[in-house]
Amino acid sequence: MDPQGIRAATDHIRNEVQKTVIGQDSVIDLLLTSLLVGGHVLIEGVPGTAKTLLTQTFAASLALDFGRIQFTPDLMPGDLLGTNLFNFQTNSFVLTKGPIFTQILLADEINRTPPKTQAALLQAMNERAVTIDGEDYPLGDEFMVIATQNPIEQQGTYPLPEAQLDRFLFKILIAYPSRDQERAIVRRHGHRSAMPRLEEFGLNAVVDREALGEMRSFVSQIRLADELVDYIVDLIRATRQHASFEVGASTRAATMMASAARAYGALQGRDFVIPDDVKSLMMPTLRHRVMLSPGAEIEGLTADRVLGEILDQISAPR
Repeated sequence: MDPQGIRAATDHIRNEVQKTVIGQDSVIDLLLTSLLVGGHVLIEGVPGTAKTLLTQTFAASLALDFGRIQFTPDLMPGDLLGTNLFNFQTNSFVLTKGPIFTQILLADEINRTPPKTQAALLQAMNERAVTIDGEDYPLGDEFMVIATQNPIEQQGTYPLPEAQLDRFLFKILIAYPSRDQERAIVRRHGHRSAMPRLEEFGLNAVVDREALGEMRSFVSQIRLADELVDYIVDLIRATRQHASFEVGASTRAATMMASAARAYGALQGRDFVIPDDVKSLMMPTLRHRVMLSPGAEIEGLTADRVLGEILDQISAPR
């Protein structure tokens, strides 16, 4: 595998996704970046911005198992992980696996379930394994969570714990499409009121497990110069020293940003990282890992705005 091979493969995935989803190019790039490094993604957007359709189409372009969980207030950890049931024929307990036993998992409206159930995902996201009744069950290296949430509805929702947010590689914000894109969406999907069936678009699985493994192996070896390591560390440490942040980014954020920058460079057909890769990934990598101070919230500041200030203050290597 080489940079041109990775770019060709990801272009094939992008083309499949664009059969159903119009626009959202930057979102697709971040999903591809996360796929190449085995990261998890949290997508936030108002209802009707194709979060679920985008995730389903993305999964359909990969020859991997896909599962979906609709998170609700009454969802219990056992509903997610599975449980041991007694089999009277064999006189033993047998594991009935839950929907988490898949490769690409859509956690739809993840903030609608209580913290106890949200916490059931922590081990799976960090270790790619779950523990049920004291026994560990691996989920495989391909396991990837793509979670969605609605930013405007507060009734019946639960904020995600900071420990869980830190395990998402990216928090992606989906905005409304442009006028031209919205016209194209209406022309393509305006003859139906329900969500379109993916079978109607002739989607093909263009990347299999073996090819994905080769791409990830190459990405892990992409060069990251010492100057860029220093740049990433300085950006992370600056979030801990900024007066507008009560809590800055973790060390995990630094390692994840370095890993993502390698993948982002590969998407551009390079075998090395440049400062612009780091700059492009700073907001989605850090916006959910920092906490504004009460004073900053009163002033109406946002995490993205403060991160932008830090990006302007820290000089990038030449």
